[in-house]
Amino acid sequence: MLSYLHSFHAGNHADVIKHWLLLECVHYLQLKPAPFHYIDTHTGAGLYSTRSFEAKKTGEIEQGVLKIPQQDFPELEVLWDAINDDLKQNHYPGSPLLVKRLLREDDKAWLYEMHPKVIGTLKDNCEQRRQSYVKQEDGFQGLLSVLPVKNARALVLMDPSYEIKTDYQHVVDVLSNAYQKMPQAVMLLWYPVVNRETIDDMERRIRRSPMKNVQLFELGVADDVQKGMGSSGMIIVNPPWTLAEKFKKTAEKLSLALSEDGKSRWRFEQLVAE
Repeated sequence: MLSYLHSFHAGNHADVIKHWLLLECVHYLQLKPAPFHYIDTHTGAGLYSTRSFEAKKTGEIEQGVLKIPQQDFPELEVLWDAINDDLKQNHYPGSPLLVKRLLREDDKAWLYEMHPKVIGTLKDNCEQRRQSYVKQEDGFQGLLSVLPVKNARALVLMDPSYEIKTDYQHVVDVLSNAYQKMPQAVMLLWYPVVNRETIDDMERRIRRSPMKNVQLFELGVADDVQKGMGSSGMIIVNPPWTLAEKFKKTAEKLSLALSEDGKSRWRFEQLVAE
């Protein structure tokens, strides 16, 4: 369908949890000198103007990252360090650029985007040097073709638009297939909560899959029934061992800071044991 453009939503509450946890995983992998491959299946443009027509139309960044008092959230240091210079220049970086900037000499990035209006901007923002490969291809197929990577370390972000209802089922199939190709990869799947029954079904499918060591992190700002996307979350396969406690110590306070009605909404689940 290719109608979704992230420029309308950049920096919203979903980006807060998505980019915070993604950056925590990058920093964790970089504690060891061995290189890794980063694979982003649905990248978007990489960098967005906070003064664009799209951003002003929705105002989502004002209720997202700009709503959080940074001085009260040192736990989100990896996020602030990654975005503050951009915010000063009225921009917000997407996942491919956030990770691209952190890559070391031997790390590599595989960035997939299908939208014809976005791919050129993505190349301008992220296709530099031999370590980044920008592909106008289906990211799910690209992921399965790249895995397993040679150096045995990979970080995957799956962040589709969910324009098609079957995407909720398809992402679990792709995640499971990717796991079977490379069980040790760290894989992050972002999801929006628009219909809770759909998410419940997705969780059941993951529990029945061959995957091991799967955790769920979810953050909400409004009641699911009253708002289109009141919550969103990340399902992470092989998460850093420190991530669960860090999230649980921060989630209630973070949800309150972003909440539209003064209520905290968050969840952590160990979907599948190690």
